[in-house]
Amino acid sequence: MEKKLYKWQEECLNRWQSNGCRGMVQAVTGSGKTLLALTAADWLCNHADPDMKVKIVVPTGALMQQWNRAVKEYLSESRKNQEDYRIISPADTVPGTGSRRGRIGLRGGGYKDPCDCQYMIYVINSARYELARQILAELKQGENIFLIADECHHYDSGENSLIFEFLPFIEPYGDRYFSLGLSATLPQGQSCQFLTSALGRRIYSYGMEEASRWGTVCRYDVFHIRLSFRGDERAEYEELTDKMTLLYGTLVSARPLLKKMDVKQQFELLRNLCSSKDEKIADAASAYLKLSYKRKSLVCLASDRTACAWDLVQRLDEHEKILIFGERIAQAEKLYKLLQEQYPGRVGRYHSQMGAQANKNALERFRTGQIRILIACKAMDEGVDVPDASIGIILSGTAARRQRIQRLGRILRIHEGKDRASLYYLHIEETSEDACFLPDGRENTMIELEFDSDWMRFFQPVYDEAAAAILGHMELAGASSEQIKEAEHCLNLGIVRADWKRGMDYVEEQIRQAGSTRERNYWVCMKRIVTVCSGLEP
Repeated sequence: MEKKLYKWQEECLNRWQSNGCRGMVQAVTGSGKTLLALTAADWLCNHADPDMKVKIVVPTGALMQQWNRAVKEYLSESRKNQEDYRIISPADTVPGTGSRRGRIGLRGGGYKDPCDCQYMIYVINSARYELARQILAELKQGENIFLIADECHHYDSGENSLIFEFLPFIEPYGDRYFSLGLSATLPQGQSCQFLTSALGRRIYSYGMEEASRWGTVCRYDVFHIRLSFRGDERAEYEELTDKMTLLYGTLVSARPLLKKMDVKQQFELLRNLCSSKDEKIADAASAYLKLSYKRKSLVCLASDRTACAWDLVQRLDEHEKILIFGERIAQAEKLYKLLQEQYPGRVGRYHSQMGAQANKNALERFRTGQIRILIACKAMDEGVDVPDASIGIILSGTAARRQRIQRLGRILRIHEGKDRASLYYLHIEETSEDACFLPDGRENTMIELEFDSDWMRFFQPVYDEAAAAILGHMELAGASSEQIKEAEHCLNLGIVRADWKRGMDYVEEQIRQAGSTRERNYWVCMKRIVTVCSGLEP
C-alpha cells in the first residue's frame, strides 16, 4: 500500500509542479520531506520519463543509508507489481544477459556503485567533484535529470557548491533538468539567492507550530534548565570577556562596519583580518578569535552540565529512549562513563572519533532498543531517524538557530505509542554563548527550571510551592514517614517532567491505567500538584 501524503505534502507537490518542477521546501524535521521528494520523483517518472535519472545529494553517510532504505521501501511499495522497477543490486546484474542495472546506487561512505543507476545517492564529499560532470554528460546524452538536494543549506558555498558547476552550461537542456531542495532551515541573503539559481525559489514553508497543530510531528515539551558556573569558572569567564571587550574596541576603531554585522559576519571578517597587512589589526583579530574560542570552550565544558545531565537521566522514565547532544567529544565521553556505570550496557556514544562502523553499530543498537541512551556530538544533528526516541537533552548549547531546530527535530517524528516528546536545553546563566533559546509554540509546553549542583536539585517556583504544600498537608494529616518519603520521591521525579501541566483529566486517566503501585503513587502526586496549582486545597 502506498503511503498517504499529509495535506501539506499535497499542497507542496502541487506548487512544485506549478513551478516547473523546481523549487526549495523548508519544512520541520520529521514532517515527511523524504516522502515528498520520492513522490515527486515518482510523479516525474509517470508524467515525463519512466527512466528519469534521480540524483540525491546528502551531507552524511548516515543520511545516505537512511535515503537508501527509504527509496527501497518506496519503490517496493509503489511499484512491486511492475517488473521494470525491481530493485536489483548491481552485483546481481549478469553481463551479456540484457538485465537492467540496479535501480539504486550509492557513492560515498565507502560505496562506489556505477553511476548509471536510476536512483543515485551521493554523500556530498563524493559529489563535489563528480556530480556536476555526470549531470551535464547525461543531459547531453538526452537523459532527464531530477536533482534532490537534501539539507540543501549545506551546499550554498565553498567546495560543496561545486555540485552545481553544470549550471552555466545547462541552458540548451533546461527543459530536462528538474530539482527539489529540502531543508528545515533555509539560509537567507546571498546564500539563498545562490540556491535559488541552482534549485529554484522557495515554494513552501511548513513550520514547527503548524506541524504540531496538525499532528505531523509530535507535540513536545521544552525545558530550559538554568545552570551556573562553579569554582573559578565565573572569574575566568569575566576575565576573558574583559580582554575581548578591549580588543573589540580596537578592531571597531579600525573597521567600524563590525558594529553593523551579525555574529556570523563578524567572525568571517575577523578571520580575514588575521591576514591583514596592518600588523596591529592582524594581531588584535587573531587574539580576539583565540579568546572567543577559549571562552566558548569554558561555557561548553562547565562542570554543571555533566552533573545536571546525569541527575536528569535518573529522574526520567526508565522506558524512554534518550538522545543527548554535546558540542565536545571529551564532554560526551565523560558523561558516557558516568552513565555506563549507572546503566551498564544500555548507553552508547556517536561522534567523529568513533569511526564510521562504530557509529553505525551504535545507531543500530539504539534503533533496536539494545541501548536506551545515546550520547552524540554534532555528527548526529541532521538526518538521524530514530522515530521512537522521545527525549532529547542538549548538554551544551549552541547559538546557531539551525542547529537547535535540527536537534529538536530528532525527537519529533511520529511513532506508534509515542504521544509527546521532551527536550531539555541546558544553559549557563548570563553568558552570550547560551543566550539563544529553543523555538516556542502555542501548541507546546515551555517550562523553565534551575539546577543547583551543590544540592543536586532542580527548582521551579510554582512547582516547589505546590510540592511543599502537599508534603505539609500530609504531615498534618498524620501520614507515615514512609508515605512522606515516597511522596518526596515522586515529586522529585515530577519536577523534570511536564505531567503536572497536562490537566486533571489526563492525570486521572493515568492513575486508572497505572500498572504498578509506584507508578500509581507518582500519578496521585501529579494529581495533587495539579489541584494545588489550580488554587484548590490539596
